[in-house]
Amino acid sequence: MVGHIAEIEGQPLSGPDIDKVVKRLLVGPDEGWDGWALRLFELQPTGHTPRHHHAWPHINYITKGRGTLHIDGLDHAVEAGSFAYVPATATHQFSNAGNDTFAFLCIVPEEGES
Repeated sequence: MVGHIAEIEGQPLSGPDIDKVVKRLLVGPDEGWDGWALRLFELQPTGHTPRHHHAWPHINYITKGRGTLHIDGLDHAVEAGSFAYVPATATHQFSNAGNDTFAFLCIVPEEGES
């Protein structure tokens, strides 16, 4: 499987404490990666994901811009080239800390992609 980001329609996310976030599912079980999902999130300036936790971990790689990753009470400055592991059950949130799009790849077990 080979693709291009321009071919994948972004899904704007909405809900409590979510602002200016678009998600794209790049590779998952439908593409043959059983048990896992690779997503790309894009946050516009002032955008953020909700502060939340769940039973699965995340592996993240920042592809664009700069932001803040909150993990269990600590805020971490991240930028293009940064990577992070968010453990299962850790409270976490991504926020755009710049004036441009902040984007990151996120790998989760299949149960995390819903």
